[in-house]
Amino acid sequence: MTAASAPRVVAVGLGPAGPELTTPAATDSLAAAPAAVLRTSRHPSAAGLPYPSLDQVYERATSFDALYEEIVLALLALAHEHGEVAYGVPGSPMVLERTVELLRARDEVVLEVLPAMSFCDLAWARLGVDPVSAGLRLIDGESFAEATAAAGVSPLLIGQCWSKTILSTIKLSPEGDEPASATILHHLGLPDELVVEVPWAELDRTIDPDHLTSLYVPSLVSPAGSELVRVAETVRTLRQRCPWDREQTHRSLVRHLLEETYEAIEAIEALSDEPTAEQSSHLEEELGDLLCQVLFHATLAAEEGLFELSDVASTLRTKLVDRHPHVFGTASADTAAHVVAGWERGKLAEKGRDSLMEGIPAALPALALAAKVERKAAGADLGWGVTGETGELRQLFESVISAPAGAEGTEALGELLLALARRAAAAGGDPEAALRSAVLLFRTRFVAAERAASASGRSLHEMPSDERLELWASTLLTLRTSATTVTDRDESYRASRRPRGARFARKPDD
Repeated sequence: MTAASAPRVVAVGLGPAGPELTTPAATDSLAAAPAAVLRTSRHPSAAGLPYPSLDQVYERATSFDALYEEIVLALLALAHEHGEVAYGVPGSPMVLERTVELLRARDEVVLEVLPAMSFCDLAWARLGVDPVSAGLRLIDGESFAEATAAAGVSPLLIGQCWSKTILSTIKLSPEGDEPASATILHHLGLPDELVVEVPWAELDRTIDPDHLTSLYVPSLVSPAGSELVRVAETVRTLRQRCPWDREQTHRSLVRHLLEETYEAIEAIEALSDEPTAEQSSHLEEELGDLLCQVLFHATLAAEEGLFELSDVASTLRTKLVDRHPHVFGTASADTAAHVVAGWERGKLAEKGRDSLMEGIPAALPALALAAKVERKAAGADLGWGVTGETGELRQLFESVISAPAGAEGTEALGELLLALARRAAAAGGDPEAALRSAVLLFRTRFVAAERAASASGRSLHEMPSDERLELWASTLLTLRTSATTVTDRDESYRASRRPRGARFARKPDD
């Protein structure tokens, strides 16, 4: 089908208020078309226009996405029937008009747009703002939180604030200090027009909003997105100006990424059931150091023309949505186990892999590798509860005890360690973390025994065997009755921790 023979939809802007702001070109276009329809008659710009509307679609639609799609289908049917249909929309067809966006994406029709004044033009006039020089952003009230993630301090004009729920969501969205006030723009261009500045806390308490309500916010202070933009720029500046940063490559940073990961793990494991301010501040710092590594690698990749930080975020978001069809789609998952199984199946299809075991890093620590393998096997219903039981552990333990030294004993020990790791992972535990915690406890116990022996004027190896073993048993009893954490008990660990400093004042070995 050629463009000349394809059916046409002419999107006609009716203006932002009453008929006096509707252009003659708009009314002439509606009158000359073989068929004409209004998106809605419930707007002042539609007053007196003798054309049918699609209001009935609003009444039966279950969501806005479904509403817009049904409107597009109705317009396509009219265009195919009459060859051309004029489609009257409030305001401008190019401003927050989702149906026009959807029509533009359809190949079977030709879309023509007849522009008009939008509510934005009235807003600029009432506010006395030049949107270009002010760097103003226009966003939809229903997607406020997502749209302002990286808004920084740019002024915002927020359209389609048609309910108190939307105004309330906007009010509660800022993650940093909330703005002092905002300006409500209501029924612009109509006799009951209202332009009023209100305290931020009163956004949803001042008026009864409707589809002719919008909001002007001079600035938002430090949302999460703007802070990420600022720290990413800091990393880029370091890359340009710091001699150490300039020398780094993806490979040279691997050691630092690994170290920062383990430091974050330690900070997490040091959290008590009711974390103290010091513990939470320590975790915040370590997560920041880990984020710095991500930003550094993204900066290097951007220099190499591989990808940008925005690509990393977009890829992650797409993956999260695709891997959670029970949240963002029509699938169902009643338990965490169902979620994990669905995740593994999704990865298998997405990556085009032949086995669930593909993609597991062989360089993982052995216990972490065993736990990862167990979780993969569980995704195919071959986890520990199916292929192994407690009796097997006893048999393996006895095999280790009775096995001779050498390769046979080593193999038996490996089988026992694997079984223990699988059982822990199947129960929701982390064998790597469990062993690390036990090792730290052993280390703390050993240091305590050394100090107790030193207090008696001897070293451990100078003590008689029975006295040394008695001392060893007493240190365990002392540790078990203590209420402090492993890391708190380990004074040598605390003494070795690096001093807190500026988050990005990194030295080569920091």
